[in-house]
Amino acid sequence: MTTLVDYDDAVARFDPVIGIEVHVELGTRTKMFDGAPAGFGEEPNTSVTPVSLGLPGSLPVVNGTAVEYAIRIGLALNCQIAETCRFARKNYFYPDVPKNFQTSQYDEPIAFDGHVDVELEDGTVFRVEIERAHMEEDAGKNTHVGGATGRIHGAEYSLVDYNRAGIPLVEIVTKPITGAGARAPEVARAYVQTLRDMFRALGVSEARMERGNVRADVNVSLRPTPESALGTRTETKNVNSFRSVERAVRFEIGRQAAVLDEGGTVVQETRHWHEDTGTTTSGRIKSDAEDYRYFPEPDLVPIAPDRAWVEEIRASLPELPAARRRRLQGEWGYADAEMRDVVNAGAVELIEATVAGGTSPAAARKWWMGELARTAKQQEVELDSLPITPAQIASLQKLVDDGRINDKLARQVLEGVLAGEGDPEAVVVARGLEVVSDDGPLLEAIDAALAAQPDIAEKIRSGNLGPVGAIIGAVMKATRGQADAGRVRELLLERVTQG
Repeated sequence: MTTLVDYDDAVARFDPVIGIEVHVELGTRTKMFDGAPAGFGEEPNTSVTPVSLGLPGSLPVVNGTAVEYAIRIGLALNCQIAETCRFARKNYFYPDVPKNFQTSQYDEPIAFDGHVDVELEDGTVFRVEIERAHMEEDAGKNTHVGGATGRIHGAEYSLVDYNRAGIPLVEIVTKPITGAGARAPEVARAYVQTLRDMFRALGVSEARMERGNVRADVNVSLRPTPESALGTRTETKNVNSFRSVERAVRFEIGRQAAVLDEGGTVVQETRHWHEDTGTTTSGRIKSDAEDYRYFPEPDLVPIAPDRAWVEEIRASLPELPAARRRRLQGEWGYADAEMRDVVNAGAVELIEATVAGGTSPAAARKWWMGELARTAKQQEVELDSLPITPAQIASLQKLVDDGRINDKLARQVLEGVLAGEGDPEAVVVARGLEVVSDDGPLLEAIDAALAAQPDIAEKIRSGNLGPVGAIIGAVMKATRGQADAGRVRELLLERVTQG
């Protein structure tokens, strides 16, 4: 059993320092150094060439689109773009690296010295300093068959799929993130989410974490005070969800505090993240740069991005997520707290698309942050995973705006859409939910309600409008909620006055 110190106690006695390395797979058509397709989900070992497989005599060629995407990322992170940079060989043996080295960038990254501001859930803005963003290639994928953990230890045998080998990557490395204190896990989560949203806005990657398009290595260390030297760090590898990034930081803080309390020494090592238990376990002793015997890649010439080209890329950058959110908040008229709720729920794009479909910002927010948010919470899924689209919400609201259904009926229509019964129009027709607009049936229901409570008509005639609600309620019940309450009130007052 892993010993943990209570989190609040740990951060009260130690100063946590974190660092995050985010790897993003670039959405290019081909791989980083060869013409093999860079797709997803193909049959194992079919998207390969001699370069992908590291066969003798094969020579790499740099993917120009990948270089452009790397520059776009660097500019969005407020980095300096190198006037010249080069690739290096990072030497290590593992079955998923068929060349026995990874082509990466070492001392000459394409982008360096940047920063990004991340917004926490309460609106606090925290600046994360970026050390570098460099280009490299991905490794293949090992599958360890047999055993209980899915890892190599205890497996009966292993399989290697080289389809992913050579996929273009950009790795973004932060400087040590200090000053977060007890909020370090929250800062880590917000930072990775900010980068994921940025990648999508830039159009450089689908950035689907469940597919491994974005992966984070989370470094954590503890020191006695903010003035002390940095402690020994651990690196939890390949964490691929926002929630897991936050949980991994919390766990490592509690674990390392326990090690230090017992007089032990934190080992500089890589660690594995276990989603099911929310824990980390030891991987291997962390290698330093010299262990990889970096040297310049002799088969690739240096890259020298033309300054005019860099400025063209800068001018073509789209509106980034933070600026877009500020603009949309102004257009929609949301209060700060309302917009934060929308952002935290992952509903910005959903509401934007719903508004584009003709719905008012207030109505769009009502649906996504009300009924649908509650449904998503009950089902323990993300909001955008619900089986309903912004276009369907826009259609639903139009039915309300046109007077064909009221809010109560609209909730029943929503229920039908979520149940797979079709678009809102189809649900209204199939369930017979349209508002009763014919005055005849409404008058009949009013007369029946007045007959059942004969004293109410006299009270209304004398100016006491309190009982009006009781009659309207009776009519709504009689019509299964399909009456227009406003029209019922008009007809009721006319009936009583004329009577």
